[in-house]
Parts: sequence; structure tokens; C-alpha cells
Amino acid sequence: MSTLEKRGNIFILTITGTDDHRLNPTLLNSLTKNLAKLRAESTPHSVLITTSQGKFFSNGYDLKWAGSTPDNLLPARDSTRKTRLILMDSKLRSVVHHILTLPMPTIAAVTGHASAGGMALVLCHDYVIMRRDRGFLYMSEMDIGMIIPSWFVSLIKSKVGSPKGWREVVMVAAKVTAERGVELGIVDKAVDGAAETVEAAVEMAEKLITRKWDGHVYADNRKVVFAEVLRSLDNKVNSRL
Repeated sequence: MSTLEKRGNIFILTITGTDDHRLNPTLLNSLTKNLAKLRAESTPHSVLITTSQGKFFSNGYDLKWAGSTPDNLLPARDSTRKTRLILMDSKLRSVVHHILTLPMPTIAAVTGHASAGGMALVLCHDYVIMRRDRGFLYMSEMDIGMIIPSWFVSLIKSKVGSPKGWREVVMVAAKVTAERGVELGIVDKAVDGAAETVEAAVEMAEKLITRKWDGHVYADNRKVVFAEVLRSLDNKVNSRL
């Protein structure tokens, strides 16, 4: 689940609990609901911070839930798994679209591991502040034997500046630490400690608020910059799940 807290012009969206925050329909619906609430309650000069409780930011799609049909119903299990993967992919694309079109700057305060879909959730934010002493960003598809959704790749290419970096993230499935993330241009700042990571995000948010940008102009410019990513999110047949 998730919560939304308002501190003046700063909104803090927190993925709650101490588990690995798998992206199943329950969590994704909660995020969508809170993002809709954020849109309705946002002030002219707002900033979103997204963070999480516990060891994980998010460990990606809930593959256990996707394959929960009994083994003795193998054809049904395969069909159910594919249907559930498509459902999770659709709901995550909706969450990412919400964040990329919000009329405000967005900051991911990454206090734990972010894998696969969890890493995609991080990358759709404008800024990333990441805990140095625990956690990594990890596109795990090569290691778990899955084909990466093409919209993940569009998002990665929009954030990582070189083919060498794309290879490291996707084809090598490197576990990217906060400091390596800074080198790759994914992470804006590496900080020690979970509380300190959120505090650094709040400090950044406060500085952004002083710019007094028009939120709708900000969103429209982001849509131009990330037009290719937004097109990939709208393509319902782009992921070979």
C-alpha cells in the first residue's frame, strides 16, 4: 500500500510496509489513487517526493502472484501468468504516465533496493536521491530469464547517456550502487542513511519551490523532453511478457 502526506507545497508519497513492495495490482492501484489525489490537491508550486519504508523501494513485478495458479493446471497457469503480467505492466505504465505528466517537479528518494519495475518507477522521476549505504538499482531481466519490456528501455535511454551505460544496466544486469548511479547520471545525489535520503529530497524540493515555476508549463516541457517515453507507454503491444 501507499500513503500521501502534504507538508506545505511538498507532497510525500510513501510505499508502506517492510516487505519488498512487489508491484501487484493492490500496490499499483494504491499508487494510482494517491497520484490522482495529488493532482486534485496540488498547489501552484508543488513538488512530489516518492519514497518507501523498509529494505526495498520496490522489488519489481509480483511474479509469485503472477504464477499462483496450481502446477497441476499447467495450461491454465501459463495463461494466467501471462494475463497477470500484462495486467501489472498496464497498471505500472499508468503510474509512470501519471508521474511523467504531473504539473510539478518530482523526486525519488530511494532508501532501498529498486529492481526491474521498481527501477522503472525510480527513473520516471525528474531527480533521484539515493541511499549510499544500502540498496541498488537493478534491471534483473537477464538474470531471471525474462525479456525486458520495450518501454523500460525507452525510459532507460532517456536517463542513461551512453550505449555503454545501457549495456551495463540492461545486458549485464549490473546492480548499480548510488555512487555508480551518480557516475552514470541516473542518481543526482548519494546520501548515507534512509532518513537522511528523505531529508535531502525535502531540501531539494524546498529549493525547487523557490523557483515558482508554472506547474502546467513544467509538465508540458517534460512531455516534450520525454515524448518518446510517453509514446512507448501508450503502445499496448510493446512489451513481450
